[in-house]
Amino acid sequence: MSIRITCIKKDNGYHENPHVAISELGWVEDGTNETGRSTRIRIYDWIKNEGGVAYVTDSIGDKAYVTTAISASGTKYVKTIADNTTADNLLKLPECR
Repeated sequence: MSIRITCIKKDNGYHENPHVAISELGWVEDGTNETGRSTRIRIYDWIKNEGGVAYVTDSIGDKAYVTTAISASGTKYVKTIADNTTADNLLKLPECR
């Protein structure tokens, strides 16, 4: 199963990096078009431990896949795999409503 991340929700306040500020991610499941929202930690665990595949698309439909990472202070988070742009595709998504 794979999901397309469609939006992000960020916590307020200071964070060591912008990815850690993400608290929830909205998504659409490929094939079923089921939608939902999950915490950053749930998406991290799903990708890392359950073999889940997540991605974002840009305005022309190109995919950037989401991977897991851990900050220097041990915080688990997700980010997109570097592509041809310096901007992070995940952080460019709109805020979930």
